[in-house]
Amino acid sequence: MKGNGNSTVTSRNTAHRTVFVPGQLTLGLMTPLDTRAGELADMEAAVRLARHAETAGFSALWARDVPLMIPQGSPSNDAPPQASAVDDPFVWLSLLAGATSRIAIGVAAAVLPLRHPLHLAKAALSLDRLSAGRFILGLGSGDRPEEFAAFGANLDQRAQAFRTRWPLLRAALSADSLQRQVLLEQVGYPVLPPPAASVPMLVVGSARQSLQWIAEHADGWATYHREEATQQGRIGLWQQAQQQKLGTLRKPFVQSAQLQLLEDASAPATPLDLGLRGDSQAVAAYLARMQALGVDHVMFNLGGERPATEVIEQIATEIIPQL
Repeated sequence: MKGNGNSTVTSRNTAHRTVFVPGQLTLGLMTPLDTRAGELADMEAAVRLARHAETAGFSALWARDVPLMIPQGSPSNDAPPQASAVDDPFVWLSLLAGATSRIAIGVAAAVLPLRHPLHLAKAALSLDRLSAGRFILGLGSGDRPEEFAAFGANLDQRAQAFRTRWPLLRAALSADSLQRQVLLEQVGYPVLPPPAASVPMLVVGSARQSLQWIAEHADGWATYHREEATQQGRIGLWQQAQQQKLGTLRKPFVQSAQLQLLEDASAPATPLDLGLRGDSQAVAAYLARMQALGVDHVMFNLGGERPATEVIEQIATEIIPQL
């Protein structure tokens, strides 16, 4: 396919082919794993878990962009707000990329209104090259007023900033010569030589854009776990937006989910805030329903008291084979 100024490009990198497999639902993990609020991740443990996840059959490792340690609470419980100590996602994923060889790595999501698109492009192209094409860039508009104030950015204008910065970043990450013209016209110089295959760009959350805009410009849409009937409706709207903008071309739908996987083989699936709790059969049945609705990839954020290595092994032996 020829580039036309949006997300239709001549080629996509290895990560896109690894994570978005036609007719198959794949699984990813949000990293770091086995950490507590306010504590820095153990790098040696992270490397071991990344290798374990790759061997276990997971398709991707994901990292968040959390610029400041701002305490955050959950609207569904009375627990006190907690702050996350999260390393820069590009640096963190470089560590995981160097420790693995096949699994994709992705940011979900970089806060585009708080990052200059040329800085983002430099980091994304570098990480894509270091990982041999295993990188996916997810982008969001951000929602923490304290961060916008600290960076001197306007919270109320983040939707416009997202749309304005997207084309330059898209051009820099593209392998298509027509798309790259935007970079050369606005900047005059490339960030790095063009990649062998374009780096996929996902919109994470709504980014305060319409689904029609996301369908036209992004390589896929990533959103959050919701009650199944609600999610079915959102997927229907996503498919409708693609039909309006793209015709028969279909782009992936990605969903995150909190997961507490239980050892008890009789435990039914019960809801969590933005996720579920249950045994392997209940989780596998849930994933089968999600695939039937049109979900292509699920990012699990592991919770509970069990060590991550045990949960990864249980998913590998009892859930992934059923997919």
